[in-house]
Amino acid sequence: MLRRTILCLLAGLSIVLAPRFLTGQDSVTPNSVYRSRSNYLLPRAFPPKPPVREPARINPPLSINPGNSSGLSRLVRAAGIIFSGTVTRIQLRSPANAQAVSTVAITFHVEDALRGSISGRELTICEWAGVWSSGQRYRVGERVFVFLYPRSKLGLTSSVAGLIGRFAVDTRGTVLLSPQHISVFRRHPVLGGKSRVSLSDFALAVKQAHEEE
Repeated sequence: MLRRTILCLLAGLSIVLAPRFLTGQDSVTPNSVYRSRSNYLLPRAFPPKPPVREPARINPPLSINPGNSSGLSRLVRAAGIIFSGTVTRIQLRSPANAQAVSTVAITFHVEDALRGSISGRELTICEWAGVWSSGQRYRVGERVFVFLYPRSKLGLTSSVAGLIGRFAVDTRGTVLLSPQHISVFRRHPVLGGKSRVSLSDFALAVKQAHEEE
């Protein structure tokens, strides 16, 4: 009699609990364990990658209207470094890290310093390698008269208005004007209509343009 009573109670209990197990309530499954662990073991998100800084334009373009008599004054006004000298060394510098840019270091022996340099001393400037690759290159032994932008926050510079801010000087000390120079400065009282100007006359014209600022 006691045995039959116990069996009846167990049967009744199984009938009550069976729906809870069949519906999954209050149960623990392998998937739920995996999801629980994954919340702790897996990162919520990958750390953001550092942004790669692309070389921006080092200096804004300078607009010089061809034939405008004030062209040389605008060239002088935009420049932070003005001198004539000879290229003595060229060195390619690879970026130090992923945030840096490739540069080219050009060293000059300064002959006549008009701004931002010292006569008789060496001056090293750094250009973004992209400027060099575009064709604005120097060569060792080359003699030039250059107008360079003020150095940027990265310490970089380049000739003002591209090739307009750079003049070749021959072995006799004559400044050579390219066809582009002749077009731009054709109304200048000293440079107008000339393809060659003595270095002394050119330097004097630059100094007079500086005084007109």
